[in-house]
Amino acid sequence: MATETDGPTLTVDELAARAGVTVRTVRFYSTRGLLPPPVIGPRRVGRYGSDHLSRLALIEELQHQGMTLAAIERYLEQLPSDLSANDLAIHRALVASWAPDQTEGFSRQELERRAGRALAEEDVERLAAMGVLVRPQAPDGEFRVDVGLLRLGVELLDVPIAHETILAARTVLLEHTRSAAQEMSRLFRDEVWNPYRERETDPEHVAAMKSLSAHMQPIVVQALVTAFQRSLKEELRAAFTAE
Repeated sequence: MATETDGPTLTVDELAARAGVTVRTVRFYSTRGLLPPPVIGPRRVGRYGSDHLSRLALIEELQHQGMTLAAIERYLEQLPSDLSANDLAIHRALVASWAPDQTEGFSRQELERRAGRALAEEDVERLAAMGVLVRPQAPDGEFRVDVGLLRLGVELLDVPIAHETILAARTVLLEHTRSAAQEMSRLFRDEVWNPYRERETDPEHVAAMKSLSAHMQPIVVQALVTAFQRSLKEELRAAFTAE
């Protein structure tokens, strides 16, 4: 699997398979300047890395949100040129955060193709425990896969951390993010929605306020991610400096 440390290792066919698109789509995005050129290796074969995969996932997510290619070009032009694969993954997560949950049905063969690797039974069990997929009920049924979590889940399979630790971290994140979401919802309801509803009876104004609450979601998510990143960096720095 390609990582930021081992450099570009994917052929265009492997990149397309991992991203769930066609090779023609990859080449089309490249000609439009949406994807950086590959690293040319031996025998003049282009090699792609994790940054290409993350950028391709971001492009697909933006398209899923209904953006035109011209709009996607403008969006990508505004991003710093030195963003890492992880930075691009965060951008994609922010874009996907206000989209409906996206699950797809995959056969075992398609699941492994999307994962970019063969999956042992232990790997499938770990992905299921992390909430990335749900096993089929019938022997010939399909896996229900959270497409947005699949890449992260596959990467976590190779992290040298005990499976129990990963699940414990997931539990912590779910508990605290749910608590933050409840507090933010309460704040909006008590300080914005209820006072507005008491003053306004026009159905159009009420509809406009409901629309505002939907548009606030990506802003709140971005603020939450930014605050968490900074807090985590400070806590890790303090923890390792103290020792």
